[in-house]
Amino acid sequence: MFIITLRDQPSGIYSVFNEKEDRIIPIFEEEDDALRYLFHLEENDDTPDLEVVEVDNEAIVLACRSQGQKFSVITADDFIIPPADLE
Repeated sequence: MFIITLRDQPSGIYSVFNEKEDRIIPIFEEEDDALRYLFHLEENDDTPDLEVVEVDNEAIVLACRSQGQKFSVITADDFIIPPADLE
C-alpha cells in the first residue's frame, strides 16, 4: 500500500476533507495510482513538497483505526483526482 506524505516527514500524511469536513487519508493499493494522484496535486503551485511512501497494509490500517482516523483504500479499479479547492 502507498500513502502520500510531506517529503522527508512520513508522519505528515496527506489527507482530504469529505463533505462532512472529516479528514480522510487515501491509501493506494497501486504505486502508479498514488504517483498519478501526486502529479495532479503538484499542478497546484501552493502544494508543499510531497512524496509517495510504501507502507505495510496492516500497519497503516491499524494506525488509522487506533487514532480514530478515517481512511479510504483506493483500489486499482478506482479513479480519484484531488479536490478542485485545495485550501
